[in-house]
Amino acid sequence: MKLYNHVAFKMGQREALIASYIHEGGNWQDIPLTYSDTRLDKIRETGGRTTYYGRMSWDKPSYTIATYFNRVGNGCNLHPEQNRVMSNREAARLQSFPDDFIFQGSNASQYKQIGNAVPPLLARMISGLIKPHLDSYNFVDLFAGCGGMSEGFIMNGFNLIAANEIDKSIMLTNKYNHSRYTDESRFILGDITQEETKRLIIDACEGLSVDVVIGGPPCQGFSYAGWRNPDDKRNQLFREFVALVKELKPQFFVMENVLGILTMRKGEAIKEIIGAFEDMGYHVNPPLKLNAAHFGVPQKRKRVIIIGSLDQNIRIEQPEPMFEEDSLIHPGFVSVRDAIGNRPGIEDGGGEIEMDFEFTHKSPYDMLMQKEIDFNTFYDMMQNGE
Repeated sequence: MKLYNHVAFKMGQREALIASYIHEGGNWQDIPLTYSDTRLDKIRETGGRTTYYGRMSWDKPSYTIATYFNRVGNGCNLHPEQNRVMSNREAARLQSFPDDFIFQGSNASQYKQIGNAVPPLLARMISGLIKPHLDSYNFVDLFAGCGGMSEGFIMNGFNLIAANEIDKSIMLTNKYNHSRYTDESRFILGDITQEETKRLIIDACEGLSVDVVIGGPPCQGFSYAGWRNPDDKRNQLFREFVALVKELKPQFFVMENVLGILTMRKGEAIKEIIGAFEDMGYHVNPPLKLNAAHFGVPQKRKRVIIIGSLDQNIRIEQPEPMFEEDSLIHPGFVSVRDAIGNRPGIEDGGGEIEMDFEFTHKSPYDMLMQKEIDFNTFYDMMQNGE
């Protein structure tokens, strides 16, 4: 079989030496005091996050995969035993991208694509919350990135109509992997604040029922004057998400964001967001606070999901975890070992964009990522300890 994107960023000489002192599950506290610089000294002084200069543990999920997973000091990015940072493919595995999802563009672009993505298995679960309330399953993905959220909806039988993304390199990955599901002309590259881009998105949906609009518009500006402030361009992105929901009139919208959105301006920001959709006639459910590890993703990644429906009687409740640590009912978390334990070893800075590889023994997660089994079979196997 072919293995794609299994390439690791090469550490600097000093980083490699520092990394050699950090044991499995360890962090900056393992670094000898003889190694000192401004950043390390600051971390030591303030008792920085335990993920800084972290090495993953085989038998636990990873911490959040961020856009700088290629850097030693920026998170828990070291392979559990090899003296290197995780490869692009390993980061993608920890995000729950299937193995046939191939990332395009430069390494720098791929770090951004993978780190910013919604884990497909988390998106798959979210799609399942609304699927019972629909008769058809067409969706549009705004702020689509490389397509993690789309991938999860597609896994659950939803039909991609159109996707919009502003970054050319990122859209290249989305189109490469998803053009089998919809015409290439419906991957709209462009700035969503421009009328021409909005018109292309709307025209791509002409004659089709749009059942769901999904996306994660940046909302940083909400921490200041609220989205009604026309001078804050960051808020304009949320305005366009609202405007296109209003134009396309889907049965549901699904908006993804970071946990911090709930506490911006002491909770006033989230009230304004919900109010904007309610003013258009949507019933907005209480925001869902989700940890991806609870739904089969081998990663502790917390996100907020806001779901609204035109039907005022639909209630979407906080879902119960499917995977939990030390549970007598549910299987344990999917671990780093489950996810990347069978990946071939590579050197620091080594690996190949495309390599031949054969499994010696497949974990249930390997089989799921290889698309040999569906999620329900995977869950049963995890439940039975296979």
